[in-house]
Amino acid sequence: MLTAKQKELLMLIQARLQETGVPPSFDEMKVALDLKSKSGIHRLITALEERGFIRRLPHRARALEIIKLPEASAGPAPSAPPASSGFAESAQQKLSGGFQPSIIEGGGKKAGAAYPGLQTNVTSGGIGVPLMGRIAAGVPISAIQNHASDIACPPDMLGPGEHFALEVKGDSMIDAGIHEGDIVIIRRQETANNGDIIVALVEKEEATLKRLRKKGASVALEAANPKYETRIFGPDQVDIQGRLVGLIRKY
Repeated sequence: MLTAKQKELLMLIQARLQETGVPPSFDEMKVALDLKSKSGIHRLITALEERGFIRRLPHRARALEIIKLPEASAGPAPSAPPASSGFAESAQQKLSGGFQPSIIEGGGKKAGAAYPGLQTNVTSGGIGVPLMGRIAAGVPISAIQNHASDIACPPDMLGPGEHFALEVKGDSMIDAGIHEGDIVIIRRQETANNGDIIVALVEKEEATLKRLRKKGASVALEAANPKYETRIFGPDQVDIQGRLVGLIRKY
């Protein structure tokens, strides 16, 4: 699931590639998306790359390749935007259906359908933990009032406090043993220690599962996959939503 800005940028790149064979420059992207700096564009491109929608081609300037489009956009290719001041307006019109960002993708499929045997079951001795959906991007977890279903979690995996479960999307933490489709168990908390794997909310918009590294006033979100770079933020740009305490995998 993509935020509105991520989807808007993806469609911009797709349209320009179809029109000219070359993606827009960072300056054009910044103007079209009405962002104040190119660092915001860099963050959006990194998020799209992590989610498998685009690929940066090495040793070539402005070289981006579209790998896939969101399911809702998988039909006819979008029309190319004009390279004029109407570029941003045309790009905005590509966002169909009034898309709203959300940290949780789904709330649709039941846990039993995708993960048979993981539902809460008192006879198994498991403790019910709410399965909130897939970790994607958007609003804080605290804004989510309902959950799709519960999964049964071993009691010794849980400590004190409130817990929730998320399905992992993407491969940015694969070298930490966290694969796409895994269920991570998160203890809800607003602080964490250096080296903890956390659910972080970046600039109130994008949520991600990364390893926390602190150095002075800077906060680094470190992937566990050499394909993805470490991202550095100021302390007011990152909110900790919870800390990883366990993982459940279905073979």
